[in-house]
Amino acid sequence: MKDILHPLCLAIAGTGFIVLLRDLGRSRRDPALVALAFTYGFSALSYALSLTWVWVRVDGLLGVPNIVVPLAQGCVILVLALQATVLAHWSKPPREARRRATLLLACAGAVIATMAVLFVLLTPATTRPTDFSLYYAHDPFFQAYVLLYFGTYSAAEIYLARSCLRYARTATNRSIAFSLRLVTVGAVITLGYSGIRIAGIIGAEVGFSVGGLNGFAWACGDIGATLTQIGYLIPTLALRTTSARAWATAHLRYRRLGPLWSALDQADPGITLRRPAHQLQDVLRGRDAHFPLLRRRVEIRQGQKLMRRYLDPAARTESEARRTAEGLNGAELAAAVTADQIRAALARHAADDPAPAPGEYADAELALPTTEDELLHLQRVAAHFALPPRPSRSAAEPRSTTSGARS
Repeated sequence: MKDILHPLCLAIAGTGFIVLLRDLGRSRRDPALVALAFTYGFSALSYALSLTWVWVRVDGLLGVPNIVVPLAQGCVILVLALQATVLAHWSKPPREARRRATLLLACAGAVIATMAVLFVLLTPATTRPTDFSLYYAHDPFFQAYVLLYFGTYSAAEIYLARSCLRYARTATNRSIAFSLRLVTVGAVITLGYSGIRIAGIIGAEVGFSVGGLNGFAWACGDIGATLTQIGYLIPTLALRTTSARAWATAHLRYRRLGPLWSALDQADPGITLRRPAHQLQDVLRGRDAHFPLLRRRVEIRQGQKLMRRYLDPAARTESEARRTAEGLNGAELAAAVTADQIRAALARHAADDPAPAPGEYADAELALPTTEDELLHLQRVAAHFALPPRPSRSAAEPRSTTSGARS
C-alpha cells in the first residue's frame, strides 16, 4: 500500500513545491508563502525517502539500518510545524505570528533531537521498509519513540483540524473556505494512521495485534496528507491561475492593439517615446505586458490627437450612416465610427491634405471613467480598424514646380 500511494503523494507535494519555488526568492516579505513552500518541500522529501527502493539504497549508502525512519519522520515533524506556522501568519498579527512560528520550530527541533536519541538507543539490526513499526513494537526505546512521534503527530493534526474548521466558518472567499474544510477532513483521516501506530505499541504490551491494519494505516496517512496538501494548494493555484489569466489577457490585448498602434506610429513615429521589444521575445521570457499595454494606450490616444487636423466631418457622417445600417449602436457604434475616422485621417495625412474644418472623433464624448474602460473601448476600435489604401506612387511624390537643372 505504501509504495502505491507514496508516489502519488510525492507528485502532489513536489508539484506544490515547484509552484511555490519562486516565492523563496521573490516573496521573502510574505513568510506564510515561504513556510508553505518549505512545507511541500519537506513533505516531498519524506515521501521520497519512504519509498522502499529509496529506503534500501539510503540504508546501504549510510550503513545504518532503517536510518530513513528518523530522516523521513523528522521531515514530517517539520511539515507539521510549518503548517501551523502558515496558519499563524494567516490569522494573527505579524509580530505574534513570528513569535509563534519561532516557538513551533523550536519545539519541532526538540522533538526531532529526542527522536534521534531514541533511535540511536534502539539500534535496529535489519532493514524493515514495510513493517518497521510492527517489527520493533516490543522494544521499550521504540515504544518511547513511537509515543513521542505519533503523540506529536496526533496533537498537531487535531490542532490543524480545529483551526482550519474555525477559520473556514469565517472565511468570505468560497474557495478558501472549501480549502480549509478539505484540510480539516485530511487532518482527521490522518488520525487513523497515528491511532493504529499507537495501538500497535499498546497491543504489544496487553496482548493484541493490529498487524492486519498496517495497510489501512498507510492509506489513512497518505490519503489524509494528500487531502491536506491539496487543500493548502488550492488557494495558491487559484492565485496563480488569476495571475496567469491577467498575464495572458494583457498580452492578448497588446497584440490586438498592434495594427492600430502601428498605423499611427508609421504616420508619426513621435508618438512612441521608446521602441517596444518584439512581443514574442517578451512572451518567451515570461515578461508581463501590463505596463507596455498602458503605454500603448497612451500612444494611440496621442496618435489620435495628432490626426485630429485630418478629420473630415463628411467621413464621420458617411461612417455613422453605414455603421448604423449594419445594426451597430451605442459604444460599439462609436468605436466603429472612430476606427473609420482614423482610417480616413491616415489617408488624408499620407496625401498631406488636412481637413479645412476638422471634425471631432465619435468617441470624444464617450464616458470612459477608468483605464479598464478605455482599454476595452480601444479594443473595440482596433477590431473595427482597417488600414487605409496605400497612395499611388504619382500621388505620393511631390509635384515639382520647376523643370530642368538648377544653376
